[in-house]
Amino acid sequence: MSFHASVVTLYPEMFPGPLGMSLAGRALSRDDWRLETVHIREFGLGRHRMVDDTPSGGGAGMVLRADVLAQAIDAAAPAGDPRPRLLMSPRGRPLHQSRVRELAAGPGVVIVCGRFEGVDERVIEARGLEEVSIGDYVLSGGEIAALTLLDAVVRLLPGVMGNEISGETESFEGNLLEHPHYTRPVSWEGREIPPILASGDHGRIAKWRHAEAERLTRERRPDLLERPAAEREG
Repeated sequence: MSFHASVVTLYPEMFPGPLGMSLAGRALSRDDWRLETVHIREFGLGRHRMVDDTPSGGGAGMVLRADVLAQAIDAAAPAGDPRPRLLMSPRGRPLHQSRVRELAAGPGVVIVCGRFEGVDERVIEARGLEEVSIGDYVLSGGEIAALTLLDAVVRLLPGVMGNEISGETESFEGNLLEHPHYTRPVSWEGREIPPILASGDHGRIAKWRHAEAERLTRERRPDLLERPAAEREG
């Protein structure tokens, strides 16, 4: 069975978007994975299909209603659906490569895209939504975050990348940033390719690449080296 992604959103026209191109798009056309959208507005109330209401206790903005959103989630993932249910949210746990790999190894995912000021807390609790963040910033809605998460996951599905080893040497694998890359020409604007890469000694090249990955990580993302063991790739 192929990886099955369901996106619950007010903007289904945003999908597949970039996921319909390149590696993910070719994999989608081959049915290596499936993508469907569930339009929250279809479950809205009244003639105008209202999906939100004012925040209880007062405050600015609007909040997605629990009753409306729950119906949309249930349509995407009926009882017994084994896929994890995610809510893209700036207050969620940061998305790490280890979680991406866990999702890629599973049957698929249900992604809820928030809008407005947020989602009624009761639907998060009642439907067991796992809040996930892609960074310490706020977007207009969860759709772009959902596209980002799906792109990260889909490229790790079997057969999507032409060279499976590519995914094993990238940034964040083993809590390291990726080593530098070079190609022809050997000399460009007075800058040379490191001689070791032309040595043919694969053992020395591997050690050099690992050392460079460690150097870049220490310089740019020392926090990766300090992550708890539970967040490390294993």
